Order: sequence, then C-alpha cells, then structure tokens
Amino acid sequence: METELFTLGALITGFVLDQTLGDPTWFPHPVVGFGRITAWLEQRLNKGSHCFIKGSVMTIVLVGSTYSVSKAGLDISQEIHPAISFILNTLIVFSCLSALTLRKEVLMVFEALQQSLYKGRIQVARIVGRDTKELTSKQIRIAALETLSENLSDGIIAPLFWFGMLGAPGMLGYKMINTLDSMIGYKNKRYMYFGKFAARLDDVANFIPARLTALLMILVTGKLSISAFVLSNGSKHSSPNSGYPEAALAGILGCRFGGPTCYFGEIVSKQYIGVTDRTPDNNDLKLSLTINRRCEMSMLLLVSLTILIPMIIKLSI
Repeated sequence: METELFTLGALITGFVLDQTLGDPTWFPHPVVGFGRITAWLEQRLNKGSHCFIKGSVMTIVLVGSTYSVSKAGLDISQEIHPAISFILNTLIVFSCLSALTLRKEVLMVFEALQQSLYKGRIQVARIVGRDTKELTSKQIRIAALETLSENLSDGIIAPLFWFGMLGAPGMLGYKMINTLDSMIGYKNKRYMYFGKFAARLDDVANFIPARLTALLMILVTGKLSISAFVLSNGSKHSSPNSGYPEAALAGILGCRFGGPTCYFGEIVSKQYIGVTDRTPDNNDLKLSLTINRRCEMSMLLLVSLTILIPMIIKLSI
C-alpha cells in the first residue's frame, strides 16, 4: 500500500514539475544521454553487411537495458529508503514529459510570425523535421499545430500510458524507443535497414497512445460528432499512428492538415487530413493549447486511477 502511494505521489509531483518548469537547461535530461549512446553505436555498427540485424540487436539491447537497469535501481532504492525511490521516480516522470515546453514552442512560432515570416520560419524549424525556408505563413501555422497534436501523443500521453503499464522503468523504456526512432527510424538510404526495427517498435509502442490521444481530444471538447471523421482520416498519414491525433485536431478546428511537404530538398506527397482549406488563426492556437492542457490532466487522472483502484480493491477485501 505504501509503495503504491509513493508511486502515485511521484507521478503527480513529476507531472506538476513538468507543468511548471518545463525542460530546464540545467537539468541532466536522460534523452540527451540516450541520443549520445545511439549516435555512438550507430556510427560503429551501421556499416557493411547485416545492418538490419545489427540495428535490431542494438535496439533490443538499448531498450531492454534501459528498462531493466532503471527497474533494478528503483528496486534497490526502495529497499534503502522509500524516500529515495520517491525522488528517483519523480525525477523520471519530470524528465520524460514535455507538456509545458511543447506548448511554449508552438506559441513562440505564432508569436514569431507576428514579427516576420522569416522569424516564423526560423522558429518552426526548432520543432519540425521538414524544410522551412520556403514555407508560407499558412504552412508554418499548420506545421506548428500538426506538431502540437503529434507530440501531445508522443511527449505526454504515451509516456504516461507506459508509466501506467510498467511504472517509471516503462516510461524510460518508451523514451528510449522514441529516441531511437527519431534518430535512426528514417526511410532513407542510410537508415532503411539499420533503423527499420526501431521504427516498427516505435509504431507498436505508440499504437494505443495515439488513438487514446485522439479519443481524449474528442472527449475534452465534447466533439463526439467528429469521431467518424477521425477514424476515416487518421489512416491517411504515412505514420500508422500520427494521423489520429492530427485528424482529431483538424476535425475540432475545422481545418486541413497534411499535403505535399519538403524534406531534405525533396517533395514528399502526403494525403490531406481534412477538407477545409483555411489558415488557422490565433483563436485556433488558443483552443489547441487548451485542448492539450485538458488532455494532459485527463491522462494524469486515468493513470492515477490505475494505481488507486487496485489499492481500493485491496482495502475492501
């Protein structure tokens, strides 16, 4: 019982810290370490033959060791003193969420656009992978809102989901999967084989969270009427998951996402998500940020209930 209470307390405390502090530069972020390890191994392994096997083994070892080492460390800390375990769990939750930072980055894109198109392009380049030098004001706004919806799933809902399933070690394991996909999960010449397993593992890890994110977005806005729209448009994205939160936001705002996009100097054909071709304005941004905050709180409540309900059942027996 005490362990569950400490876990719940760490979850809520870490969540509140992320909502108030974001990602401070002075805090040693584990994803930075994950990225450095991935880059070091990729440079040494992604060459010669059997790249798919080497990339797959690397992914399994990194994800497995992240989960097992963190779980062992947390178990040991619990035996030493529950307060140490509480602090470590809190720091893991804090470091694995990016709610405030995501909202700030998207807000800064719209603010930069009010100053100049050039500044808008520079700002949106911080949060998207596409080429931004030729983007119009409308395309910048759409790119920012697409990122807001996608990263609501990847940066908040999914980590919380895996905390609910596997605790803080599961949360860290998910962040390692997500880091691997963001670094080697590309379908280009260099990573086609080496990063294929990591990309597919990321698809599996995000399958439920992405759809749960879309459902939460619908519920917190009361827009049940767009459910069919989300189901029919969610599969139009090249990713098996990202399209669902994007479709939910496009349906709520009544705008259109997707379409041809430039990556690394090449135009990539994407299907449109939605039919209303209009330029999102600041009111759309305000609504989108409100949706994110409501979804974050709703997911925190859901995960908290997965901890509380078993405790209540134990007490009643």
